[in-house]
Amino acid sequence: MKDARIIFVLGGPGSGKGTQCERIVEKYGFTHLSSGDLLRDEVASGSERGKKLTAIMEKGELVPLETVLELLRDAMVKKASTSKGFLIDGYPRELEQGTKFEKDVGKVECVLYFEVADETMTKRLLKRAETSGRVDDNEETIKKRLKTFHNLTRPVIDHYDKQSKVHK
Repeated sequence: MKDARIIFVLGGPGSGKGTQCERIVEKYGFTHLSSGDLLRDEVASGSERGKKLTAIMEKGELVPLETVLELLRDAMVKKASTSKGFLIDGYPRELEQGTKFEKDVGKVECVLYFEVADETMTKRLLKRAETSGRVDDNEETIKKRLKTFHNLTRPVIDHYDKQSKVHK
């Protein structure tokens, strides 16, 4: 993965990361990887690792950093020969994840940061809730998700901004 183009895509819940990633994939041929999707797919596969993840998530515990990194690395290796680059969506959520990723997987070219007002993200998520069926698309949970995003992800943005790698 040394020569792979790797871009972290960050922004709060409802900031438009997924939508913009779809457009970048379509126009530039990048591979879009979401750690959340990878975790859900692994659980759905019924694999041994998926069963362990189910047990962790049912307890409400966080999936270990190494497991998420392993899923990302495996997905990247699978697509390496056909991809023009990787968009890592919603990752890293905290600084340790980013530094460990760069040490164990590959260097990050840049960070695309979608800076969107909390009010806008809340409106978008409440609108999405009308059709999504997602349990986390409700006002109380949205407030918690936004607070968590700001508290954990701000240091990630600051870290990469010091390296002139953040594009808002």
